[in-house]
Amino acid sequence: MASRRGSKTELEFSAGGVVVRVAGDGAQCVVIVPSRRAAGGRRVLALPKGHPDGDETPEQAALREVREETGVEAEIVEPLETIGYWYQRDGRRIRKSVAFFLLRHLAGDPEVHRDHEIDEARWMPIDQAAKELTYPGDRKMVRLAAAKLDGDAR
Repeated sequence: MASRRGSKTELEFSAGGVVVRVAGDGAQCVVIVPSRRAAGGRRVLALPKGHPDGDETPEQAALREVREETGVEAEIVEPLETIGYWYQRDGRRIRKSVAFFLLRHLAGDPEVHRDHEIDEARWMPIDQAAKELTYPGDRKMVRLAAAKLDGDAR
């Protein structure tokens, strides 16, 4: 068994959002299929997120990443949660944390937006996204957003 002594853990931070709209057929959120594949080459269904630029706050980074990756303009409703997970890149251990925000759709259509890092962006029923997103943390954020929407309806 290989020793982990001497291996350095890198820290990485991103911010993202669950963009929601309530249409006649229920609540929907924006999902993306990034061009970059998961380990093993499989396509990923995810929420928009990315690293802050310069001295951006997490809120500013989340709004910018959503706009860049989906073409959607949104506003922050409230913070959801910060999730954390580990992954490996080029033999390095990365400890990543992602601050997520509940966002309200203001304008824009993800289905007509084009970004070189994103193969597809689209609306998806929020209940379906909570089941089908690739990563457990993304599914958890959509469930939190759905619960907050349900709470607002009461």
